[in-house]
Amino acid sequence: MTNARRTLRGVLGVAGFLLVMEALGRTGIIDPYLIPLASTILTGAARLLANGEFLSQVGVTLSSCAIGLLLAAAVAVPLGTAMGTVPAVERSLRPLVEFLRPIPSLALLPLAMFLFLSGEQGKIALIVYTSCWPLLINTLYGLRDVDPLAKETLRSFGFGSYDVVRLVSLPSAAPFITTGVRIAASVALIVAVSVELVAGGDGIGVFVTQAASGNRRDVVLAATLWTGIIGLLVNSLLAKAESRLFRWHRARAGEEAL
Repeated sequence: MTNARRTLRGVLGVAGFLLVMEALGRTGIIDPYLIPLASTILTGAARLLANGEFLSQVGVTLSSCAIGLLLAAAVAVPLGTAMGTVPAVERSLRPLVEFLRPIPSLALLPLAMFLFLSGEQGKIALIVYTSCWPLLINTLYGLRDVDPLAKETLRSFGFGSYDVVRLVSLPSAAPFITTGVRIAASVALIVAVSVELVAGGDGIGVFVTQAASGNRRDVVLAATLWTGIIGLLVNSLLAKAESRLFRWHRARAGEEAL
């Protein structure tokens, strides 16, 4: 199935869902006061495009996500490289990683608010914490997928461990790391909005909370719809970039499958 056909089916599925929701509201099966009509939500979403306050809050959330993601990559990729290339480092840090990884980021929110001077710093810290795990794990898996023959060939020519990592291991692991970035980007958006909903400050979550306090269900759902669209766009752009940058990896995977 081509990408165009998959996209068309996805669009038809979403359109069908919206039509069903509209019909359920129009017929009274679902109370339009509790859940606004799909047409009302879509109209509200269109109006938000001209709402300066909403656009400003979107900018705050996305900037927090970008900063947190960059900091997470700066921590997780070198750490994953060290764990993936030096067995002693992995044996030492693996228990700590397995202990910290399952802890929900929101469970650490009170600690983050206590440790950092501003809510924005605490939010970024939680984004870094949560985004580190997909980056770290994917870096580890990528390094394990490196062809041992390529590393041994380089060593036979007198290259040291650092050169092997720089010239072979990291380039080979790059597709896995990029996948980790894509996953971490989605996680970062979820954490950012969740922290904003709970702790306040600025961002999409705060905009949603203010709309909910004014009983504006249509605005709440319209802002939530835009949050999902933003996440979908970010994931799609990163997936397309990943596909274009690492076509050789997909070709190699296809050859191995054969």
